[in-house]
This record gives sequence, structure tokens and C-alpha cells, in this order.
Amino acid sequence: MAWRIPLADIDFNEEELHAVEEVIKSKWLTMGAITQQFEKNFSEFTGIKHAVAVTNCTAGLHLALAALGVGPGDEVIVPSLTFVATSNAVRYTGAEPVFADINSENDLTISPEAIQSQITPRTKAIIVMHYGGYACNLERVLEIARDYHLYVVEDAAHALGSSLNGVHLGGWGDVGCFSFFSNKNMTTAEGGMVVTNNDHLAEKVRLLRSHGMTSLTWDRHQGHAWSYDVVELGYNYRIDEIRSALGAVQLKKLPSNNRKRHSFTEHYRQLMGQKVPEVIVPFLDHRGESAHHIFPIILPENSDRVRVMEKLKQSGIQTSIHYPPIHLFRYYQQSDLNYHLPLTENVARRELTLPLFPGMQVQDVTLVVDALREALV
Repeated sequence: MAWRIPLADIDFNEEELHAVEEVIKSKWLTMGAITQQFEKNFSEFTGIKHAVAVTNCTAGLHLALAALGVGPGDEVIVPSLTFVATSNAVRYTGAEPVFADINSENDLTISPEAIQSQITPRTKAIIVMHYGGYACNLERVLEIARDYHLYVVEDAAHALGSSLNGVHLGGWGDVGCFSFFSNKNMTTAEGGMVVTNNDHLAEKVRLLRSHGMTSLTWDRHQGHAWSYDVVELGYNYRIDEIRSALGAVQLKKLPSNNRKRHSFTEHYRQLMGQKVPEVIVPFLDHRGESAHHIFPIILPENSDRVRVMEKLKQSGIQTSIHYPPIHLFRYYQQSDLNYHLPLTENVARRELTLPLFPGMQVQDVTLVVDALREALV
């Protein structure tokens, strides 16, 4: 369907085309010099010591947990209001995800109090997800983690460019993971980045990323090694040079595009308060600097969300839902644990995501809000 206003759009032009063309001309397509430069640039951008490019954020989360030694018999506390990859990565290690509720209708991030209530002797780590690019209460989460000797992994898939107290999200916990999927603030089509300030963890992630091998194909091509050993049961989670080239260009555009997202978010907030005051707009007074990855709203209790989405669709406006709660999926209902997460479940029934991307125009925001007002009648 040709949307009048899509949910998201990609900022690609001749720069990306040229970057990809140069990789193809070089005939070196696997992980090499361009990937190393991309990792260096990302590290400098975030201020986080180590950045390790991977094939996607899900792989990054798996690597992060594996490097921390999470495995069978362990539990990892996670939010349910997130994409299913957050908890799937826990299952990949053989550990069990334990779901915790969110803070409120105004703050859709994981609740520190809910985290603390779910800790058991088997708990090994906590995964927080910075919903929409808005920081979790990291100070409190890290305090809990210290008290119970737990690791903290940041699912920063929404948080490319977000910070709290001047520290880039992803750099607060033990490990952070970013997504470069096609709807993210910067994209490599598929791709991700694992970041950490811990030298040992960075070395372990790099080792596990490529089959547990002590040297890479690029190292041998450069004459730095002639053979290799395998010292861990690793994975093939490498990124390629084409996607790294796209990422290097996209990273340069990120600050400007995030400023545009911020501007459109502010315009949305102003119009929503004027035209549909019955709709809740989360994160109005949130701390930190957000990447404004998405614009979520919470519809009134008596609203028919499907009908509202259909009415907006008839106006050519694409919307989405972030997210169906993971603990209600059939696969996760097979667990022996029965969850009741009242805030997550209530918000998930009413959440609606409106279009937000750098290529929008101010009049697009106005059109969306006007259409929403009509759809709510």
C-alpha cells in the first residue's frame, strides 16, 4: 500500500550508494577495514570504549549474555513491553527470562521496584530496554544490581543518540546492544552493535562473534596470522563490509536526523494537548536526551484501537503497536511461571504508535493529529 504518511522512512541518498559501490569495487566483502573503522567511529560517537559490530541486535544480546556467562539454571529479568528478541536472547543461552512490569502510563520503561520483586537466588542479570529512546531509571537499576551482584545489559535498540546525565545509553550497564534494522534512527538494513567499557567482555564478545576463532580472515589477508585456533564454541554473528559502509554514512547523519525527530515530537506534543487532550502522551517530563525513535500514545480506556487504526489507514496514515506483551505470546505461556503485569497489559491494549521520521513535514504532524481526532469521535 502506498501510504500518504508512512510510519517510518529511510534517509538514503547518493552517499550510501557511493559507499556500497566502493566496497564492491574493493572485492573485499566480509568483515574487514571498513567494519573496523565503523566500530571506531561508533565508539567515538557514543563515548563507549569498545564497539563490536554484529549481524543484528538479537545476535548482540545473545553475545552479551553469553559473554557474561549466563546459561542453564540462570534467570534474567526482562521487560515484557518490548520486542520479543529481548527475551528470546535469554532463551538462546538456556536461561529463563523473568518478566517485570513497567512504571506507568507515562513511563513505559521497566520498573525498578518490579525488578527487585522478581529477584531470586537464580537471578544472574537484568535487561533494561530504553523504550522509544527514553532512558530507564538507570541509577536505581544499577543500585539494585550492585546490591544483588547482578549484571545489567542495556537493550538500546531504540536509543541511538540517547543519553542520561551526559552518558550515552548503552554505556551505563555492563554491556549495551544497538539495532540498525531498517526502521531504526540509522540503518544498515540488518545489523547491530555491542558496546562495553569492559576490556575483558569486549574481547569475549569479539571471540564469540566469529566461531571462537583466534584470528579472522581479514587478519590472515593482511598477513598478521597464517592459521588460527578455536578456543570457544562461538557463532557466526559477523557483519559484512557493505552494511558497515552503510552504517558509517548513516552515523554521520544521525545527529541531524535525531534533531528533526525531536522537533516533530515537540510539535506532536503541542498539538495533542490542544486537539486530543484525552489521549496520554508518555515521557512528557522524562529525564535525559532521547533519540525519539517512535512516538507512542495511550488511547482512552473506552477506545477501539483497531477501529482507530483502520480510520487512520483510510486517511493514508500508517500506524503500529509497540508492543504486544511477550508474556502473553503462546510460546511464553508454555512456561511454568504465570505472570500478571497489570500496567504492561493495560498499556499494551491502548498503545498506538504514530508516524515519526526525519523526512516528515510539520504539516504531516498536523494532518496525523487531525485525523486521530476524527478517528476518536
